[in-house]
Amino acid sequence: MTDVLFDVMERALRAHADAVAVSDRDTVLGYGELAEAGRRRAAALRELLPACDRPRVGIRAANSVDYVVTYLALLEAGCVPFLIDRATGPQDTRYIQEDCGLDLLVHEEDAPVPESGVPAGVLGSLRVTRFPAAPDRPALHDETEVCRFTSGSTGRPQCIEFRGHAVHRAAVNWAEGTGLDGDDSIVCLASLSNGLAFNTSLLSAFLVGAQLHLGRGLPTGGSVTRLLSRTAATRLVAFPALYEALVKRDLSKEALPRLRMAVSSAAPLEQRTKERFEAATGVPLQNYFGIAEAGPLTFAADPLTDPGLGQPLPGVRLRAGTAERPDVVEVLSESMGTRYLNAPGVLEARVGEDGFYRSGDRGYLSGGSLVLTGRTSQLVNVGGRKVDVKEVTDVLLGAPHVTDVVVLEAVDRHGATALAAVLAGTPGLDPAGARRHVARHLAPYKVPSLVRVVAEIPRGSSGKPNAAVLRRMFEDGENTP
Repeated sequence: MTDVLFDVMERALRAHADAVAVSDRDTVLGYGELAEAGRRRAAALRELLPACDRPRVGIRAANSVDYVVTYLALLEAGCVPFLIDRATGPQDTRYIQEDCGLDLLVHEEDAPVPESGVPAGVLGSLRVTRFPAAPDRPALHDETEVCRFTSGSTGRPQCIEFRGHAVHRAAVNWAEGTGLDGDDSIVCLASLSNGLAFNTSLLSAFLVGAQLHLGRGLPTGGSVTRLLSRTAATRLVAFPALYEALVKRDLSKEALPRLRMAVSSAAPLEQRTKERFEAATGVPLQNYFGIAEAGPLTFAADPLTDPGLGQPLPGVRLRAGTAERPDVVEVLSESMGTRYLNAPGVLEARVGEDGFYRSGDRGYLSGGSLVLTGRTSQLVNVGGRKVDVKEVTDVLLGAPHVTDVVVLEAVDRHGATALAAVLAGTPGLDPAGARRHVARHLAPYKVPSLVRVVAEIPRGSSGKPNAAVLRRMFEDGENTP
């Protein structure tokens, strides 16, 4: 077992001891104060840990200073943090606990936890649940220091193991490639469990002595504007929906005098949103492109002239097709995940002999910039989160009166990417009831927002669903009552 991440964090906190490190709505901690808070929490945590090597501890909570303190304490106490999206539903949380053999889950008071857990104590504002020992759980890689999750073809969250070195290089390369330094003040509104925030805002901020400000609660255009002004933010990190809300407000360069970078996920952003945001603030809205298994990959230094998602970051190599013949995007990075803990061999099978990871994207390189043209897999990107079509399909097939399902990507009445479902079944099939069934089993963002009920799923001569006919059903962008 290595301790790369704790050593890196400890050095960073010591180097910038007098500067502001992290804040949320209620708390502000300097780098020295964060180090001390982490030490105190690690001592409290050790009282709750089972007597095993490298305890596995999940964190499923909203962004907060408490989250960051707990993450630091887990590293100091020799645990492996499993970063779980707060929006993860009860069923997926149970899958994670069972598949990965979690010892503890740190969570908010009202969060649903697997039935096998028992209350074990508190860490600051967060609760701790303990699970029975699982002697048959899969063994961690010797160098794994952090685990994160992605949807996959198995229909269950896939747990990506990361070496400490890979996480460190992701942060170093992002800071170097984007010019992040100690004068920066970052407002982060994406979940720290998501690669967009984890790679661009957590360790990278601390490495250079920047300030990290975390939004709490449901962000609105007004609250975000006030937060940006109050923190003198130079960078904003958020998902596309937040930018769409922001451009509906009276933004101005005068209100946000220091803002110089706005980073979004690679989920499609409407061109008019980009144009309106820049016109109001003078700040270009930049797409982040990364892959859960490979970390941050590209950055567009000038998104107004860049033909795609930017040039490779330091430590990254890309291969793709041409404009005439787009092909699978292959990547090699210093921030690659090692494997899926709960799906042996699946990630490894996508890595070639030369170390390049075969992604689920298709595209080409234009002047060195990556241009994406589509997907090769059954994942739909909804608001920056990947949704596995197979998983949603399987759950819908368990809904009352549903006998056949196609889940697909569509466009809603606002022009945004949406998760859609076409259902066929027996009399009494209720689309609202089918959506409630999904909500009881999966995270809210996995519930189809657009639903159509048909007598029979349209299929081609090969028996495959007719995608063109299915998509035309949603051209009005309105949901079925």
